[in-house]
Order: sequence, then structure tokens, then C-alpha cells
Amino acid sequence: MTSEEQRIREFAYQIWQSEGCPHGQDERHWEMARKLVEAENGIPTAKPASRSRKTATKPTDVSAVSTTPVVKPASKPRTTRAAPKQDATLQAGAEQPAKKPRSPRAKKDV
Repeated sequence: MTSEEQRIREFAYQIWQSEGCPHGQDERHWEMARKLVEAENGIPTAKPASRSRKTATKPTDVSAVSTTPVVKPASKPRTTRAAPKQDATLQAGAEQPAKKPRSPRAKKDV
């Protein structure tokens, strides 16, 4: 048994224990452990072959390009905030009455 395989075995066991020792998950745990060891050793993982992508091409026909501007849908109008209610005397331009000072709170005996 190689040291890499031993390390995979240790990781797989730790993963199995951390998931509560479930049955039937050994292949998934082994694969996870193998990826961890590869990442630890700096070995790039083999990615599955992806499908080839088409290269982007620019449209050659000028008529194919749309010249109409993109119009965004209208948003809802913003609601205005309600102005604080004021006395009729304050609205008429009279001076504001002086506020009554607050009395300090009574201290509780504990």
C-alpha cells in the first residue's frame, strides 16, 4: 500500500465518521478523499471532457443589428412620505409652544 493510498484511506475514514457512519457511501467517501489528497499534493484533478464551444462571431450583415433602443419597463411611481401632522396654529405661522421637560426616572432599589 502506497503512502498516497494510506492517506486516502485515512481521509475517507474521517469523512465517513463526520457524516455519522452511513452505510453504502464508501465510494463517494473514497472519491472525496482522493480529491483531497490530490489537492494536498498539488496534483491537478482530471476533469471530465467538456463539450466544445463554438467561437463567437460578429454579425456581418448590418441589417441584422438592431438599431432600436432598448426600452426598460416603467417602474412603479414612488410614494411620497406623509408629512407629520401639525396643529392648525402651527400651520398659520404661530410660534411653537415650549416642550415640557421630562422628569428623571426614579431609581429602583435592588
